[in-house]
Amino acid sequence: MRLPIFGRPQGSPLQLYNSEYLQMKNPLLQKTHLPSFKKILAKDIIPALDKILSDNCAELKNLLKQKTFTWENLISPLEDMHDRLDKMWSPIGHLNNVMNSSPLRKVYNQCLPKLSDYNTKISHNVNLYKAIQVIASSADYKKLDIAQKKVIQNELRDFKLAGITLSSEKKKCFAKLNKRLTKLQTKFEENLLDATHAWTYYLTDEKKLSGLPAHIIQAAKNTAQKKHKKGWILTLDFPVYYAVMSYADNRDLRKVMYEAYVTRASDQGSNAEKYDNTKIMEEILCVRQELAQLIGFKNYAEYSLATKMIKDPKEIFKFSYDLVRRTKRMAEKEFKALSSFAKNQHGMKKIYAWDISYYSEKLRQKNYAISQETLRPYFPEDVVLLGMFKLVEKLYGIKIQEKKTQNKWHLDVRYFEIYDKNKKSFAAFYTDLYARQNKRGGAWMDECCVRRRLKNGKIQNPVAYLTCNFSMPIKNKPSLLTHDEVITLFHEFGHCLQHLLTKIDYSEVSGINGVEWDAVELSSQFMENFCWQKPVLNLISKHHETGKKLSKNLYQKLIDSKNFQAGMQMMRQIEFALFDFYLHTAKNGKKMVNVQSILNKVRKEISVIPTPKFNRFQHGFSHIFAGGYAAGYYSYKWAEVLSSDVFSKFEEDGLFNKSTAKSFLHCILEQGGSQDAMTLFIKFRGRKPKINALLRHSGILLSKII
Repeated sequence: MRLPIFGRPQGSPLQLYNSEYLQMKNPLLQKTHLPSFKKILAKDIIPALDKILSDNCAELKNLLKQKTFTWENLISPLEDMHDRLDKMWSPIGHLNNVMNSSPLRKVYNQCLPKLSDYNTKISHNVNLYKAIQVIASSADYKKLDIAQKKVIQNELRDFKLAGITLSSEKKKCFAKLNKRLTKLQTKFEENLLDATHAWTYYLTDEKKLSGLPAHIIQAAKNTAQKKHKKGWILTLDFPVYYAVMSYADNRDLRKVMYEAYVTRASDQGSNAEKYDNTKIMEEILCVRQELAQLIGFKNYAEYSLATKMIKDPKEIFKFSYDLVRRTKRMAEKEFKALSSFAKNQHGMKKIYAWDISYYSEKLRQKNYAISQETLRPYFPEDVVLLGMFKLVEKLYGIKIQEKKTQNKWHLDVRYFEIYDKNKKSFAAFYTDLYARQNKRGGAWMDECCVRRRLKNGKIQNPVAYLTCNFSMPIKNKPSLLTHDEVITLFHEFGHCLQHLLTKIDYSEVSGINGVEWDAVELSSQFMENFCWQKPVLNLISKHHETGKKLSKNLYQKLIDSKNFQAGMQMMRQIEFALFDFYLHTAKNGKKMVNVQSILNKVRKEISVIPTPKFNRFQHGFSHIFAGGYAAGYYSYKWAEVLSSDVFSKFEEDGLFNKSTAKSFLHCILEQGGSQDAMTLFIKFRGRKPKINALLRHSGILLSKII
């Protein structure tokens, strides 16, 4: 593994550089389109950030001295300022996620208060707020295009949400709370990362690995060899954990791994004294509640919904419980069938949490003669990537080509450019697809830079990061993906496409920016649907040894198994969504919210799978405690309503219907956040969204529930 590229900070960075040196030598201040990853050192970060923040503040002060305000003399320069900062900070935030190290983490955490203070200064600048109000009420405002007007509307809304109308004393309180929240969320993620990588399980008896796929056993052996040990070392990296829970015949091994995984960063986990997130979660919730109430909302949920499609918390509960009503009976039948199978076929009088995935795979194999491991040889990573590219090329008339570059943060990183029909490059993205130490778990897309029109009239091409945590290639064998991992890759690439194919010229509403949070998953979940289509599977499947495509027989088994335990999966997602929303609507006054009691309440009400008392799932729930899904996890299901309805149009018109694909491209992917998501949805679908397609795709019979 390549070592982290960050040097250790020495002394006070501000004492090491003068302004001239900063401008000439600091790679984070060079005016390049792509970050110079190999040149970035931890010691460069704070000086670069301080320089940009100082310059931006000085420029804003000068802008506000103007007697009149227009888009050209205020909004456009503000966009330039924000872009300078975003392009400097983006690679730092990204590297903190994928190449975490002690030097970087230290400097990263030192930067967070600076960024928080800067953002507060901007969002609490009354003169700036008034200047934008002047533009909004001017005659020139009517001459602006739809996207420009949306930028201004969003800015004025966000000023209010950031407390622009508060008294000076309350603004100070808001700034303090915001800074504290940033630190807490970062610490939550750091604890989870450290707790995950601190735990390993050493074995010398190969019999205990019975049932595990060969590539997982080999990876465990490689891990042990790196530590100069004989035998095997299992980790909590998700590909390893998933394989153990799904295939390990040794029940004790499954229990050990399950307990370690669901107690990460908790009071029940190993190294609890170092990584316990309990108090951090409680304080995060308190700070959010205080912030919301300062702005005038009853709770953080109401505050969160101010920027989403659904505005009323009651509607979220109504939507969620409607899905519970439609799904719970189906989920209960599925769990009963699983329990009966484990008892009758395997002599298990009772199944526990660490048995669910294992016997589910056995049952899937019995019912459909197929498993994720059966499919894995057919999905070599490179074949899947190229097939996925061919799909979107066919849909949207683009071309994707890999470009060799040394400008990357790890040897496994690849770089691709997207070309239009005139062979002109207009976007690019990096892929970083394998799990490794010092890399955050999960899969995500993030911005490197956003599309926008520059002062000289040229377009700044958008660039994205596409990150996953798949198993690494071993020896001469490529990285082989399960079908579930193929879906994950398609999901994240869907986000990339919305960021990269946008035609909006203003960064605040370009790509994924400005898109309501409960609609932002539309483009990603839409892409998942293609993973079940035979023409697409022909593009992305090729047995890594025989070269054969997925056979008709295997394809039919895959389709037959598509909605296997769909009810249980649906209920699991609703459980997370309701837990999240109850947390952020809890009325505890100034007392700490009891996170565990709320989760227990939700589980008692809707869960169909028994959960052990030691389970601390919430301590690793980064989506709501460290990410952007606080009081918004319901977005996955709501966006799935949208995406299923959108895909049903492709089912009606034909999978590769050029007119339909062009309409989706123009109405959704290209528009970014330039218009309300509902407006754009109706433009494409011709009506408001319906839930029928989601229920049909999930295997829930409409006749029995509507």
